[in-house]
Amino acid sequence: MSFDQVLSAKQKALEINLDPNIYGSFAEIGAGQETVRFFYRAGGASGTLAKAMSAYDKDFSDAIYGKEEAGRYVTEERLKKMLDHETNLMEERLNQDTHKDKLFFTYANTVTTIDFTKTYKGHGWVGIRFQLDKNQDYNEIVFHVRFKENNAQLQQETLGVMGVNLIYGAYFYNDNPRRLLRSLYDGLDKDQVEIDMVNFSGPRFAYVDNRLMSLQLVRNGMTDAVIFGPQGQNFLPAAILYRKNIFALRGSFRPVTNVNMDMLDSSLEMFMNQEDVAEENTEILFEITLSNLSSDGEIDERDFLDRADIIGNLGYNVIISNFSEYYKLVHYFTEFTKNSTKIGLGMGVNNLLEVFNADYYENLPGGIMEAFGKLFKKNVMVYLYPYLDKQENKLLTSDNLKVSENLKELYKFFKFNQRIKDVEAYNPEYLGIYSRKILEQIVKGEEGWEKHVPKEVADMIKDRGMLGYTKSFAFN
Repeated sequence: MSFDQVLSAKQKALEINLDPNIYGSFAEIGAGQETVRFFYRAGGASGTLAKAMSAYDKDFSDAIYGKEEAGRYVTEERLKKMLDHETNLMEERLNQDTHKDKLFFTYANTVTTIDFTKTYKGHGWVGIRFQLDKNQDYNEIVFHVRFKENNAQLQQETLGVMGVNLIYGAYFYNDNPRRLLRSLYDGLDKDQVEIDMVNFSGPRFAYVDNRLMSLQLVRNGMTDAVIFGPQGQNFLPAAILYRKNIFALRGSFRPVTNVNMDMLDSSLEMFMNQEDVAEENTEILFEITLSNLSSDGEIDERDFLDRADIIGNLGYNVIISNFSEYYKLVHYFTEFTKNSTKIGLGMGVNNLLEVFNADYYENLPGGIMEAFGKLFKKNVMVYLYPYLDKQENKLLTSDNLKVSENLKELYKFFKFNQRIKDVEAYNPEYLGIYSRKILEQIVKGEEGWEKHVPKEVADMIKDRGMLGYTKSFAFN
């Protein structure tokens, strides 16, 4: 088989069935035994299948895997319980002498498909725990899917194909996690299903940084946004954002500067002063778009991880998105929030001018009006950080911002209705800070840049040689 050849799900199932070393069990809840049926139909399944089951009844399922106190069964926790239980059963019940050459696996999914009214399209968790060496611990791949098709049967078939792809990839592409990730869509289209979170673990993937796997999801068009935390752990966006107030700060963060932090602190203080907004029900996100990561269409992954590490060191979550336009970001957030929750965007003057550029929305059927309808929703607020125009020696705020003549009245409307608010408690000493100049100084080994970034950021850049900093170039 050539490396680039794409096998069908049936061909993959048959190849696994014919491998004398691969042996495992299937546990599928909520969408039928869609994955295992490929192995039954391919032939030779007796050499691969230890067990296949589907515990539909909640009480029966609880008796096997334990009760879920929160009453939710389509969760990562439930999936992990299924993987734990079925793997332990195989280890306990199969004679190690007669199965000494077998590499065990457990495949599991817990899924809910589209409802009768077709208002809720469904989602699920899919995972595999598998051996590559009898003397090593198990490896694991877990991911979350969101269905896009409008038919339950089609969703079930899609799940089945993706499950086969996962099992095949685990055994045949484990040396190339990026190839493995792409192979999950073999025989499928990205319009059918979305993968918005993935985690690799185990000895085979000890070298894998799951933040890079998250980045691959966005780069490959498998999802529009991913979120990971300060310790580099990937989060399910719905779990982080569900019914939360959200405050987002967009930037390149190369590096995080004092002006970034001042924008965050001053804007966030205004955002938190609103009714029903508190620390415990608010999620703060540093957003980096793909375009902010790219240079000539290429992404420097070391540079990406440097930025992620810096933000994580400051204690904040990162969202990587494919949303060049702000209205798409807001629309994404509203998928998880409710009508009473608040969304705040901290941005500079240049960003707001871009928002009010009609050319920005040429490919949108409803043009700028459609975009603004999604951006300036009832509970969305833009916090505008001022900009010092050195050429004219003038401070630009919402009061003297110049937008196109045909958009002036629209701009006044949003400003009058307080959808745009000026940040007033800013530090004027930071207005002359420009990240590009700081990055130049870091790369050239010049002195003085440290005072323009938080101390912990400067220390981290120096200690780890980040963003092109080289100690040998630095002045003593």
